[in-house]
Amino acid sequence: MASNKPHDEKLEHHTPGGHLDEEYGDPSVRAHDLTRQTLLKMDFRILPVLALLFLCSFIDRTNVGNAKILGLERDIHINDHQYSIGLCVFYATYIASELPSNLVLKKMSPKIWLPLLTAVWGCLTMCLGFVRGFGSFVAVRALLGAAEGGLLPGMVLYLSHFYQRTELALRIGIFYTAASLSGAFGGLLARGLNTIGYTGGLEGWRWIFIVEGLLTVAIGVLSWLVLPNSIESARFLTPEQKAVARHRLEETSSVHERFDWAEVRRGIFNVQVWLSAIAYFAILSGLYSFGLFLPTIINNLNFATDPNEAQLWTVIPYAVAAVFTVLVAILSDKLAIRGPLMLCTLPIAIIGYGVISNNTNAKVQYGMTFMMATGMFASVPCILSWNSNNSAGHYKRATTSALQLAIANCGGFVASFIYPKRQAPQFKESHSIILGLLCAAWALIAANVVWCWKINRDKASGKHAAWEGRGDDRDPNFKMVL
Repeated sequence: MASNKPHDEKLEHHTPGGHLDEEYGDPSVRAHDLTRQTLLKMDFRILPVLALLFLCSFIDRTNVGNAKILGLERDIHINDHQYSIGLCVFYATYIASELPSNLVLKKMSPKIWLPLLTAVWGCLTMCLGFVRGFGSFVAVRALLGAAEGGLLPGMVLYLSHFYQRTELALRIGIFYTAASLSGAFGGLLARGLNTIGYTGGLEGWRWIFIVEGLLTVAIGVLSWLVLPNSIESARFLTPEQKAVARHRLEETSSVHERFDWAEVRRGIFNVQVWLSAIAYFAILSGLYSFGLFLPTIINNLNFATDPNEAQLWTVIPYAVAAVFTVLVAILSDKLAIRGPLMLCTLPIAIIGYGVISNNTNAKVQYGMTFMMATGMFASVPCILSWNSNNSAGHYKRATTSALQLAIANCGGFVASFIYPKRQAPQFKESHSIILGLLCAAWALIAANVVWCWKINRDKASGKHAAWEGRGDDRDPNFKMVL
């Protein structure tokens, strides 16, 4: 049966050979040390690679925002509406490819599929540097979305083969920090690459796509060399550490569960997944629009003297958000809570959007971008892991995870159209839309906390006694994470 707590103390009964060497003294101490060593090794060998892949993913999907203020629309002869269509098409193919990509991941090894996706979208990013009109712009963006769509669900699924479910928020937080860092690196790279200027018959903004695409391909090859397929193929783990890692997963997984359509239906009609998925949709609407249009917003504030300087000013809000994202993820796993933390982080972004939509002082508005980024990015690790934490067994969890991501990524459609040029320089209506969505997200998260609390209360009062020993989230001993 799944549980919300790690079970390191049981390792003393499951170590290779059935006993612990007496030279290590207290078996429970040895078990704890082995677990810590195993986790540290996995963290240092797996998470940096995933963070690099996610960093490339966010840079390559949002660098079009950097190129926009440097002449993309003018040079390929498209208007603001056509630009938004290109963004929208990306998210349509991104969402459509998520589930098929995870099915392919089951057939092909993660060591091959994730690096392959990375190399493919890196090549497509390079192709954006050679587009000449609306048709080629939309076509390449569509293919880019199809290639990138499989990365996030694939990485979450991949991590579940190494970590217990109560350890995922911190790990997701660590690689999701790359999303906020992508804005910082993307701005710096765009600023540097644009200084190349008109070279080789290509405008400076085109070199942003070409060079960043080449870097992505190189990182894809690196990840193929470094990522292990599974615990068994992780050469950096000793046989004893592999045994520990296997045992920890067996404690909280349903590896022998048979497929049942009833479990799929339980996932689809689960109240929690709809509350968290719609809240996540609202947050991603803000995150995607922030990443795509922050350079435009800063450029239109006249806070910077030119578009190149505007790229530099986009760096700092992302860097601050990255720090807070990791801190919130650590706190979330330490306290084993998700919703209450989001109820504290989201108001930071809500205040930011509320002030920026009603204030005309450029310095104040720029200051609010720090709050906007911090509040939204810091909320994501909690909401990404929350639904998975409260779903068991395997097929219900797989269904709720896929459903949540599919609904949430529709936020890309909203983000594509809500910052038109006609609202510049204040973008009051655009900011107000995100403000409303974030307020709705806060209410939905509060409702989910209450719902989870009610389920725990009902279990404590015996209302779920019929499911005792079932081994899924209906079991009275399975406590919902608030």
